[in-house]
Amino acid sequence: MVERERFVIHLPVAAGDLTAAVHLARVVARWAGLLSQTDPGETTVSAEDDQGVRHRVFCDLRLPGGRRCVLRADHGGPCARRLTR
Repeated sequence: MVERERFVIHLPVAAGDLTAAVHLARVVARWAGLLSQTDPGETTVSAEDDQGVRHRVFCDLRLPGGRRCVLRADHGGPCARRLTR
């Protein structure tokens, strides 16, 4: 398999605060996860004027079998491969 280069697309959004921006990023990342070219687990959020300070959206730890945890970055309890309601 040929390795492809990876790029980051910066998509500015308007949100009331960091919590709202992270929530929006989770929604957009999950939707974009339907595309094979995306890696939603690597999603981060930063303030427009302070893009060097990034806030991780997903936990993203590797689980047995190579899949990643899909819970929020600061979740409590064990990691999970899918969301529970």
